[in-house]
Amino acid sequence: MIFKVGDTVVYPHHGAALIEAIETRTIKGEQKEYLVLKVAQGDLTVRVPADNAEYVGVRDVVGQEGLDKVFQVLRAPHTEEPTNWSRRYKANLEKLASGDVNKVAEVVRDLWRRDQERGLSAGE
Repeated sequence: MIFKVGDTVVYPHHGAALIEAIETRTIKGEQKEYLVLKVAQGDLTVRVPADNAEYVGVRDVVGQEGLDKVFQVLRAPHTEEPTNWSRRYKANLEKLASGDVNKVAEVVRDLWRRDQERGLSAGE
């Protein structure tokens, strides 16, 4: 993905962010490009190495096709989940941390269904 100043992206766990600048910084004698992200909610500015942006989950905003896929995931039949609370919790955290909008939709779907069927535990 090619990033430009002024683009809106999604930063995991924080949501929409504006690329305010792309700056070069010298760390341990090596020059690297960093994306300067201004998170829309709150007063948070994050600097992410441009070559690691996708690895940490920075992604483009979902378009109509991606949105249609999210709705398919939300409507999909129930999938089998681990019965152990701690395993479910860990799996959900991994999906959320991935930054993949479809995996986040899976977490929303599964937690909503679990809440409807049995109720959620305090940790969920």
